[in-house]
Amino acid sequence: MKKIYLIMTALFIYAAQAQEALPVSDSLQTQSAGKNPSKIRLTGSIQSDILFPEEDNAIGTSSYKDKVLTNTYVDLALSVADYLTVGGRFEYLDHPLPGFEKDFAGWGVPYFYATGRYRNAELTVGDFYEQFGNGLTLRTYEERSLGIDNSIRGGRLILHPLKGLRLKALGGKQRRYWDHNDSFLWGGDAELNLDQWLRKLEEQDARLLLGLSYTGKHEKEEDIYIASDKKLNLPLNIAAFDARLQFQKNGYNLMADYAWKINDPSFDNQYSYDRGSALLLSGSYSRKGMSFLLQVKRSENMAFRSLRSMTGISSFINYLPAFTMQQTYVLPALYPYATQPLGEWAFQGEASYNFRRHTALGGKYGTLIKLHASHIRALHKVSGLDNLYYQDINIMFEKKLSRSWKLNAMYMNQRYNQRVVEGHATNGDLIKSNIYVLEGKYQANRKLTFRGELQYLNTRQDEGDWLFALLEVSVLPSLMFTVSDMYNSGETNLHYYMASATYSHKSHRVQLGYGRTRAGYNCAGGVCRYVPASRGFQLSYNFNF
Repeated sequence: MKKIYLIMTALFIYAAQAQEALPVSDSLQTQSAGKNPSKIRLTGSIQSDILFPEEDNAIGTSSYKDKVLTNTYVDLALSVADYLTVGGRFEYLDHPLPGFEKDFAGWGVPYFYATGRYRNAELTVGDFYEQFGNGLTLRTYEERSLGIDNSIRGGRLILHPLKGLRLKALGGKQRRYWDHNDSFLWGGDAELNLDQWLRKLEEQDARLLLGLSYTGKHEKEEDIYIASDKKLNLPLNIAAFDARLQFQKNGYNLMADYAWKINDPSFDNQYSYDRGSALLLSGSYSRKGMSFLLQVKRSENMAFRSLRSMTGISSFINYLPAFTMQQTYVLPALYPYATQPLGEWAFQGEASYNFRRHTALGGKYGTLIKLHASHIRALHKVSGLDNLYYQDINIMFEKKLSRSWKLNAMYMNQRYNQRVVEGHATNGDLIKSNIYVLEGKYQANRKLTFRGELQYLNTRQDEGDWLFALLEVSVLPSLMFTVSDMYNSGETNLHYYMASATYSHKSHRVQLGYGRTRAGYNCAGGVCRYVPASRGFQLSYNFNF
């Protein structure tokens, strides 16, 4: 534990010195050098989340060998004008927060890169993140809350050879925790803005984008048997393709994206030799005070990893977007949906309308109403299982009552297939719930603001009903105090209380809290990780320079 304290102390001292010595920047990417071609700029950030765990048998916490658990990241980037950026990331995860695999533990500098730019070309050597189109065949990214970092170590070249044309080519190996998988990835992507070539489109202020991409994987042979004497003949080279088209004009946005993958036997698809495909259609319209969105997705056998025998959420090459609403309230996010890579039909629609001020429904300050619905189901009916994977209907209401008072309200009707998403079920596969949310905000003066939440989830399945209450006090420019309690009235009668204080100064942010955290799934974009229950003091520190 001495190592943790020494590292934390060094980071805080460095942050204090950096704040005084360097200009503030809120980006880790290359900064513009302006008219000075020799300008050198150092940017970076520190993020440290620390838990001092305590055992709590009532909520089922683990037994902890370590007195301090932390996920700490330090990013640095050195830019020389617009021509060169060199950067890296130090990670200290030797004693990670609850919910991360044993392979996640470690410390070092797993991410470093150098990017050079000259005229219409950009070359990166080292570690990088990339996405082709919507990510159906390639998306590498970092999501620290889920422990995801599937960056590629190798090289990437980006060219702009002609007006409206962008080309990408890359190759390398994918990160898996503190190592890299043996398989080799390569690919290319081309995007052409046809409106820059067709005068009629340009004259009508229309945008038309055509995209094509290819992603390949070479993975060595592996001994996998389906019986004691039957060894699988596995393909060594896997290819995935993507074609997409997007049109924009006068508030309309239409998009079609189709991806397909040749046979790729893996643990995810039970070593099936079937091909994979994904179709994504999206249409939206927006103007001042009004917007509409409708999306459809069909995916089948599109799990694509750089290690065929891998389980969990590591080593994914591609990404299948979730067609559910990203919830910010606690109880509506209690049962989050995880995208099923084996296949699903997904539908999503949203409409919002802002009733103008000084109308019957708008009142003095206007009224915003949003409707959102998601419906996700199986591709094929499976005997003994419900065909519905997930469904929700959301109605949201935002109203400013006066200069000081603002009110938000929400109703959500949800259907959640616990057996499909979590692999088990209580009182039936389908959790049927009705959720009510009321949020109020009162601004006492320019510096003092109060915000409160009341939430109620009603269901007969799983653990039954839940209630949640929160009170937040903000004192500008630096302080915020929050207390909350999440209570299960349906089965356990347990309270999950939490209190925290946050202090912000310039680019520094420190938060100290104490309380309980319920066991459950933490999700982002349809990717989920199970997080066990915990209790203790929590300390978070963030700094950007």
